[in-house]
Amino acid sequence: MAADHPTILATSGGYKPGGRTRLEFNQLVHHAVGLSGSAGRAPRIAHLGTAGGDQRWFAAELDEAARVAGFDLSHLNLFSMPNVEDMEGHLLEQDVVWVNGGSVANLLAVWRVHGLDAIFRRVWEAGVVLAGVSAGSICWFRGGTTDSFGPELRAVTNGLALLPYDNGVHYDSEPRRRPLVHRLVADGTLGETHCTDDGVGLVYRGTSLAEAVTEVPGKLAYRVTARAGDGPEAVAHEEPIEARYLG
Repeated sequence: MAADHPTILATSGGYKPGGRTRLEFNQLVHHAVGLSGSAGRAPRIAHLGTAGGDQRWFAAELDEAARVAGFDLSHLNLFSMPNVEDMEGHLLEQDVVWVNGGSVANLLAVWRVHGLDAIFRRVWEAGVVLAGVSAGSICWFRGGTTDSFGPELRAVTNGLALLPYDNGVHYDSEPRRRPLVHRLVADGTLGETHCTDDGVGLVYRGTSLAEAVTEVPGKLAYRVTARAGDGPEAVAHEEPIEARYLG
């Protein structure tokens, strides 16, 4: 089955410590599966670890998490070459695509070399739920803030732009994120920017924000826009968005 509308779940979460494994999929990943409408079989999830260089040890951790969750998990690796011949066909067979974190700048460059920028638009339009954490969140937007270039956070503005907004991740856990988002929105480097505390995800139906959800009680999402200030320069305005607790 496919989602009723093109759907994206952009998050700053998705994992938790496991009982008998190092990690398990948390409620945000399960919510992505629910959004897909998958039923009657093990949900099919394709994991892309491009942003971390396709680390095989982490893929093995996710294999264990998928076993615990009852997911049919596959990995689309691009290093040192794609591990499937027909990447688009493989992705179209999935219920969910889950993109892990790391360097969003490197991810976008490698995806474009392999034509995945165009492929992902078709996969999204076909109803496969696109989801991910951190770099795997920012990639679906026009851009956001990143440490891809070094420890000093910078803007990235060449995202896939499936969503006509920018994205701020780890909004409550990394103290430099919020002030940088405000500065970049105020000076026009970023446009309307949707941000998530750790544990929060944003659900988009088509290009419209449908709701915010969280696997951590009390966490929030935020909409940051530019407004006229008292002087000639614009200022950033932050609007909190209540997130529905997934339990």
